Amino acid sequence: MSTNKLRLGPLPKAQSVKITVTLPAELMQSLERYAQLHSQAHGVPVNAVALIPHMLAAFIARDREFLKRSRKSDTLSAPPPPPST
Repeated sequence: MSTNKLRLGPLPKAQSVKITVTLPAELMQSLERYAQLHSQAHGVPVNAVALIPHMLAAFIARDREFLKRSRKSDTLSAPPPPPST
């Protein structure tokens, strides 16, 4: 398998908020394996925990229904345009 085709690209620096998450052991093993492959593909060591927020962000960014509903919700909650004169 070519590791340069991983869905998750290089990790950006970002402001963060700490949360606690409980994962099934099998999922944690998969995340650890993904972190190894990601490190090999990008030449930068990364641990599984650092990948989680970026994976979630990528998931949300690609969820078409979520994006569609978010845009609709933003449009509904936006203030009405000013009256034209």
